[in-house]
Amino acid sequence: MNILLIDDDQANLALLTHLLRAIPGAVPIESSAPCEALEWCRENEPDLILIDYMMPKMDGLQFLEAFRALPDRASVPVIMITADTQSDVRHRALQMSANDFLTKPVDKTELRARVTNLLALRKAQKQLASRAAWLAEEVRKATREIVAREREAIHRLSRAAEYRDPETGAHLLRLSHYAALLAANLGLDHVQQELIRDAAPMHDIGKVGIPDAILLKPGKLDADEMEIMRKHPQIGADILKNSTCTLMQIAATISLSHHEKYDGSGYPQGLSGEDIPLYGRIIAVADVFDALTSARPYKPAWEIDKAVALIRDGSGTHFDPKCVDAFFKDWAAVMHIYSQYRDENAA
Repeated sequence: MNILLIDDDQANLALLTHLLRAIPGAVPIESSAPCEALEWCRENEPDLILIDYMMPKMDGLQFLEAFRALPDRASVPVIMITADTQSDVRHRALQMSANDFLTKPVDKTELRARVTNLLALRKAQKQLASRAAWLAEEVRKATREIVAREREAIHRLSRAAEYRDPETGAHLLRLSHYAALLAANLGLDHVQQELIRDAAPMHDIGKVGIPDAILLKPGKLDADEMEIMRKHPQIGADILKNSTCTLMQIAATISLSHHEKYDGSGYPQGLSGEDIPLYGRIIAVADVFDALTSARPYKPAWEIDKAVALIRDGSGTHFDPKCVDAFFKDWAAVMHIYSQYRDENAA
């Protein structure tokens, strides 16, 4: 363990080094200049410091104050070497977190005892820190595994819905990436961006509860059929609700709210403005844009310019104006997603 010795007297350094070499595992490192020793400590972490109080340019107290101000150096033990008459120095050193003292002339038995005790404490401290770091990494690994399983569950449920819905897997990819981009442009943090990206494919999971005659009808739905179709957000929320999984909770929120409209004319709850959850407002923009620009059994894909015009016209009525602005904030990224995840049968 590295012991930094700081004293402007070479004879004292030589004596301390000689005495410390008798301690198993101790590696003395000499410095006769406290300013240079402080610079060394910026790049290296000693296990113990022995420092004389009386030194030119920077005394022991000044060094101690500067050393404790360095990042991650608050727990390194420091022994201050003082004269018998310097009780005021000891009091100030204690206030500045010195750990122990030695009195000149240094008694070799006392030196070895104090150094051995502090090195043992330092070793235990490092072992605890190492254990804590290992436990933290194990928690991170376990968390990553849980998140991976949650994402797999979302993916498998989404694939199950694809078998009953004319929407394609490419639509879900585009929607997810549009939503994450929109979230980023709104200033949501990286964790929230990932959550909405991973939960977005579940937005229409409730369509598994809609009869095929309605879900797959190639023409326009009549009023009774539309009433049944409008139940799918609630069905999806019922499938996903009461989960302890954050991802499932967000997916349930998205399922229930992505057909609400900013002016209150949407369904199933008729929410308006910011009463609509933000995740639902984000998905509303991303889903409508992709639905318009994708071919369906009942319609051809719209031209990009026409879809853009509809989204802009719907700002403040169908869509949250902030979400519309965020969607068009990085149009190049939107077009990259549109091109990268094209349907297999797209021209």
